[in-house]
Amino acid sequence: MHFTEMQLTHDSYGHFLNSTQVFSPDDEWIVYDTRNDDGGIGVTGSIEMVNAKTGEIRPLYRTQNQTQYGPGVGAATFSPVDQTVLFIHGIRNASQNNPYGFTRRTGVAIHTGKPFEPVFMDARNIIPPFTPGALRGGTHAHTWSGDGQWISFTYNDYVMEQLSKTDPAVKDLRTIAVMMPKKVTVPGDGTMENNNGEYFSAVVAKVTENPKPGSDEIEKAFDEGWIGKKGYQKPDGSWQHRAIAFQGNVRDEKNEPVAEVFVADIPDDITRPSPGSPLEGTASTRPNIPQEVLQRRITYTQHGIQGPRHWLRTTFDGTLILFMAKDAKGIVQVFGVSPNGGAISQITFNDFSIRGPVNISPDDAYVSYIADNSVYVTGIKNHLSERLTPRRSDEDAPFGAAIWSNNGEALAFNRRVKKGAQKYIQIFLLKK
Repeated sequence: MHFTEMQLTHDSYGHFLNSTQVFSPDDEWIVYDTRNDDGGIGVTGSIEMVNAKTGEIRPLYRTQNQTQYGPGVGAATFSPVDQTVLFIHGIRNASQNNPYGFTRRTGVAIHTGKPFEPVFMDARNIIPPFTPGALRGGTHAHTWSGDGQWISFTYNDYVMEQLSKTDPAVKDLRTIAVMMPKKVTVPGDGTMENNNGEYFSAVVAKVTENPKPGSDEIEKAFDEGWIGKKGYQKPDGSWQHRAIAFQGNVRDEKNEPVAEVFVADIPDDITRPSPGSPLEGTASTRPNIPQEVLQRRITYTQHGIQGPRHWLRTTFDGTLILFMAKDAKGIVQVFGVSPNGGAISQITFNDFSIRGPVNISPDDAYVSYIADNSVYVTGIKNHLSERLTPRRSDEDAPFGAAIWSNNGEALAFNRRVKKGAQKYIQIFLLKK
């Protein structure tokens, strides 16, 4: 594969790419936040996009009353079907006493034709009585489904977080949720803690404080991805049109935490609660999964998922879930497994560990990632790895993810570039 590398941004501030879905549907624009380090969402106030051909920058959103405590914005993604950008937004009343945090953030969208006009996607209501379709905490790492109609994200519950401060038996356990188009209205409280939403949200992974060792119970669900562009085909030939692959922390026989691959099959209607299990939860219980959500453990490994933080990715045809683990030599490689379960296959066979999240090319042929201070791709079927950028020093190396354009003709990635006495995160492109 032959790509030409070019630096796309140059200004003296950060241009931080999300781990996936940063290209507009027509590949004309790339969206980013203005962080200059990997943390720092709470102190970051701007979302922008840059033209992939000309380098023109257009601001899309700025927070009001931004301080070191929030609100903060970050992790911006583009819808695959229209000119809508979605990102994390801290709760608007952020202060020193109530700063940006895991349970104090939500998803906000901007249409690129209407910059600075925020649309709150997931509703939030932290005051009883709670509202079906609204969550009670913080949403983040939002990812669009292949058809651009639904959104997945990870979730931390503010109500359980507060309860855990007085009840040691309770923990705020991270989990997975999704939202679908359906407006949700919540009572206003005058403090901007609550907000209405254009989408209806529901948790789709069941977590528990004390998983039984050796069981399939999980205490944390995280770093998910939609399966396929249109779901996946089951062994009987039928199609599951909406499903999420996610990492779930189980406890092994020694009661040690191990991350394994899980799948949640999701019905077309997530508004129906199971009897006695309200979607919105109660003052002493977390939100519940809707009827017909089926949670399944896919992998049963000795050491589980390992390596740098990464979100599970699947091929667009829905046949393969990719995750990272260490090989027999202790090197972090990419592995794959069917959403139906079965044998695990090794995808990469490098002499060095992968350093960041992976992404899959639109034709399902390659997986891209950062490793050995370069951008790499590996053939998913032939397992051949290819270095696409020169190997750089540790301080100048690419970092994060290498993200494919929708037509597969380009990859975007971040690298720090010195300007004067400072270094700033800039966006680079590899173009065929």
